[in-house]
Amino acid sequence: MTARLYDLSSSWTLPTSQQEVWDVIACPSMAIPIWLGRIGGLAARWTNHWNGHPYAGASAAAALLATTTTLNFKASLGYTLSVSYHPTLVGSPNETIFEAGSEMEGEARGILSSTNNGQPQVDGEWRVRPTRRWMTFASPIASPAFTYADTARM
Repeated sequence: MTARLYDLSSSWTLPTSQQEVWDVIACPSMAIPIWLGRIGGLAARWTNHWNGHPYAGASAAAALLATTTTLNFKASLGYTLSVSYHPTLVGSPNETIFEAGSEMEGEARGILSSTNNGQPQVDGEWRVRPTRRWMTFASPIASPAFTYADTARM
């Protein structure tokens, strides 16, 4: 059985400068600052794997492209998803594309722009399929609940 493809999107307006937001999006350490952690539902577990790429002497973009990070999302429905992501495109200063893996596979995209009043806005788009067996089987019936859980988390 092929898992259902989910198109999940969200937008955040953040209380910081656009440069600060880009610095976080494009940082090879992929650390979450406090203001981004307020999105909700993000577990504080980040695991970075540098894929053997030596960070010293490399450009930030090269180091970022050599990084894979795993992040745990706690859904409002009570389950936790572990999602790895690996940047495949760093389009400074406004777009990053990631390959998603682990319990959700597919592609994610982050687009940085400004609102009319100049505040930074991040639009996230995820086109992913669950790899957990129970989610694959439950998708035909539970897909509205899974989509709601993502929307509520963001």
